[in-house]
Amino acid sequence: MARRLRSRRRWIAVGLALLVSGGCTTGDDNARAAPDDSSSTNMDTSTVPTSTVSVADRARQDALAAYRAMWRDFVAAGRTSDWQSPDLGRHATGIALQKLTQGLYADHQNGVVTRGEPVLDPSVSSVEPATNPSKVAVTDCGDSTNFLKYNAETGQPVDDEPGGRQLINATLQLQTDGSWKVSDFGVHEVGSCG
Repeated sequence: MARRLRSRRRWIAVGLALLVSGGCTTGDDNARAAPDDSSSTNMDTSTVPTSTVSVADRARQDALAAYRAMWRDFVAAGRTSDWQSPDLGRHATGIALQKLTQGLYADHQNGVVTRGEPVLDPSVSSVEPATNPSKVAVTDCGDSTNFLKYNAETGQPVDDEPGGRQLINATLQLQTDGSWKVSDFGVHEVGSCG
């Protein structure tokens, strides 16, 4: 059990993950970035112009971009365990924002920082309502192999547990300003997806 808890802390430092059942897709292992490489990212946020896609397709694209951006903001804040980073609220709200800030606060209190970044491979599993979505469910099989926690003073790994592929389920909601934000997410243990 201790091993499973340490694995979840790779993504957030407290065990607040909402464990939601769902499928998982496989990722491209060649897309992995080197730890601490802040100049590149595996979290592409490009989208197709509005004129060529339906409202539902645009919602899917925007929700996936917001999901990736939430993790990008978390990665940046994790380098210093900045639990008060204003960027955390750009793409996360509600329970999701609470999980991110509480995880970073715990890391800050424990003198822990996070290096590297996860490799993401999200896909949309549902949209509601189908024709004019206001809610999108995302399923991911994120890889935390190069997204690990270190002692802020010594630079040594916090533990000897390797990262790995983890099922992530997220819910995104359309905001009143037309943007999409992650409202909740759950990260499963290492090995929970292929």
